[in-house]
Amino acid sequence: MTTPELLAALWADYTAITPQAARIHALLAARGERVQNDHVALRTFGAGDIGIDAMARTFEAHGWALRDRYRFDDKKLIARYWQHPDPSLPKVFISELCVAELSGGAQQIIAGLLAQIPAGFAALPWAGRPWQIRIAEYEALLAESEYAAWVGAFGLRVNHFTVAANALATFPDLAALDAFLVEHGFRLNEAGGAIKGSRAEHLEQSSTRAEPIAVDFADGTRAIPSCYYEFAKRYPLPSGELFHGFVPASADKIFESTDVNK
Repeated sequence: MTTPELLAALWADYTAITPQAARIHALLAARGERVQNDHVALRTFGAGDIGIDAMARTFEAHGWALRDRYRFDDKKLIARYWQHPDPSLPKVFISELCVAELSGGAQQIIAGLLAQIPAGFAALPWAGRPWQIRIAEYEALLAESEYAAWVGAFGLRVNHFTVAANALATFPDLAALDAFLVEHGFRLNEAGGAIKGSRAEHLEQSSTRAEPIAVDFADGTRAIPSCYYEFAKRYPLPSGELFHGFVPASADKIFESTDVNK
């Protein structure tokens, strides 16, 4: 698989459960924009053979190199990001749930999911859900960790793509882009404000709210939030180089784009 084929496969898997992303992409293209991707993000459990290291192998094999690490204490997450030497390619942001920090009940549910993973399974970034999960198990995870419930329901796949606002020609700033999205009927994640971060932090981010889709559980179907589309505006460091990292306080609120009942 070539690098363009990898990114195309991720986009196809993502838009299959995130139709709003395809609609937004089409709206921007209709304005004459050439949409560039700032970064792609994935979620996983920090357990078994599907943690960050396993999820990163595909990207590292295609030239992405580790750049930084982050910790999100409140959500019991760690994360890392990778950058490719080709500046036209998106950064990769992978987070994992610190399963050992959850309650015994939640750990037991996740252990039951992991036990279903078939021998020889490869933690590919489009692998999907290699286990069955009951609605009651999903709800039990949801009561403790929205992130845990999301991974339990959707498995291993892209959680969001990100429009590089710096590359847009018809929007002066992120606020104008957000207004355009609201005008066209999209809901934004307002946790911590519609725009997270600032010019002083060298990064502004906003995102849509994940729309519900029907998910098949082991004992029925339930409509739950799937994925979202993010928008990032980066600013130069004092050196003049564009900031390529992430702001943990902002990312913490971006995670909530998939929360239920927000």
